[in-house]
Amino acid sequence: MKFWNSTIFLLLCAAFAGPICAGQLFKWVDEQGNIHYGDHPPENAHLESITGKISSYGKVSVEPLPSTPSKTASPDSTGNVSAKSVVMYSTSWCGFCKQAKSHFRSNNIPFKEYDIEKSPGAAKKFKQLNGRGVPVILIGDQRMNGFDAATFDRIYYGKS
Repeated sequence: MKFWNSTIFLLLCAAFAGPICAGQLFKWVDEQGNIHYGDHPPENAHLESITGKISSYGKVSVEPLPSTPSKTASPDSTGNVSAKSVVMYSTSWCGFCKQAKSHFRSNNIPFKEYDIEKSPGAAKKFKQLNGRGVPVILIGDQRMNGFDAATFDRIYYGKS
């Protein structure tokens, strides 16, 4: 009898878990250029599905750093104006941190990384930034919580 009770319970859990996990998350930009996230976007919005790009925060978010001067550099030898300072607060086990590092390296983007579990100074700065999950990436005067390559590139290269 105990076997059947356990089997029925597991079947019920599986039946109800499917619809709960089947949601999709969207990202869209409004007329003022503000980025929004949600499972029900407005009609006529240019959408990007970000399911599968979820960070330890639950979504990737970008916000300006309070009263930080822009660190945008002048054009480099190829004429590109893209060099903003990039600082990442991470951990060694974080998959999104590894994705970010790989993206930075494959695109020759210089960055400084601070492991919040190995450096007390990094942990203190992470706490001052009110970090709640990793990675926290500072791109010039912007802060990115989590990682998404397209969102990062938009901020770093100034693409819309």
